[in-house]
Amino acid sequence: MGKIRVLIIDDSALIRKILTEVLSSSPDIEVVGAAADPLIAREMIKQLNPDVLTLDIEMPHMDGITFLSNLMRLRPTPVVMISTLTEHGAEATLNALALGAVDFIAKPKVDVVNTLNEYADEIISKVIVAAQAKVAGGHDRPIKSKSPAPIIPEVPEKHSVDVILKAAPIKKHINPTNKIIALGASTGGTEAIKAVVKGFPADTPPILITQHLPAAFSESFVRHIGLVTEMSACIPKHGQTAEPGNIYLSPGDRHMLVVREGGKYIIHLSDGLPVNRHKPAVDVLFRSVSQCAGANAIGVLLTGMGADGAMGMKEMHDAGAKTVVQDEQSSVVWGMPGAAFKLGCTDYVVPLEEVSHKVLSLVKLG
Repeated sequence: MGKIRVLIIDDSALIRKILTEVLSSSPDIEVVGAAADPLIAREMIKQLNPDVLTLDIEMPHMDGITFLSNLMRLRPTPVVMISTLTEHGAEATLNALALGAVDFIAKPKVDVVNTLNEYADEIISKVIVAAQAKVAGGHDRPIKSKSPAPIIPEVPEKHSVDVILKAAPIKKHINPTNKIIALGASTGGTEAIKAVVKGFPADTPPILITQHLPAAFSESFVRHIGLVTEMSACIPKHGQTAEPGNIYLSPGDRHMLVVREGGKYIIHLSDGLPVNRHKPAVDVLFRSVSQCAGANAIGVLLTGMGADGAMGMKEMHDAGAKTVVQDEQSSVVWGMPGAAFKLGCTDYVVPLEEVSHKVLSLVKLG
């Protein structure tokens, strides 16, 4: 009765079979049906009333993006997209997230069976989170159960930020005095980031962004960022200087750090182990900023599943940085910002539409 009811929509019989087996292995999920195309799915949604859909992008009769657009207009439902790790898949997925999809599962072009089974816990986690996420203008979709919300499964080999960058004594008074902004996000973050950077003028201090995305999606996403802001957006190179007026997005297969050399902030990229099961990880960026910028930094955490960035934000706060998190009501998932709030290291908790204004006010105060 309290299980999350999932409908799988995919034209591949193999994908339908694998996803059914993976999701059914969770005691909190019931796969109520599987449709081979959107026209069949449309009727099944009416009959089965699922809590969450998994939706392929490329299908016969109607593509997933068109179907999603119609769904969000007529019957807003949490959706997890199934996308390919290609540039075309990246563009389509980012468009799906813009239309209201909660998250996505990336499938490789080869060895689909082993890869999807290998990431079974992550797939289950994304569906559980989607069932609790806000869709279509922020409406809550609570789990239909009197019991507590399902526990999101743990994935093994969780490394701390120490594997990339060791902790260092706090230095609150650091030169240079130029500001730097560090921003982290995950689930729901692609649209949240665009909403924030839209409000920044061309002379804003450098912004370093870590968003949990596959490497194949990085170039597409940085183009999307560049279209909505007066600032310039790029994927940085190792050793590049962080300059005002620029946004630097961490590549999807590297941690991004910043170090101080003289009066400059220099970006470093690390191919080390995943941290908090993520690569790139927000905690890595935030710790590096706390060490090299101290009170000259502003830390921002937006919507996202889990707690990556919370400990890093505490280190920034302890070093004198000002910290801003997106509030629960405007977040798709209040995991990362909520975890930072619980640590008591957030100076400001604001709705998404007020984040850029708050950050700019802190820049001017400095």
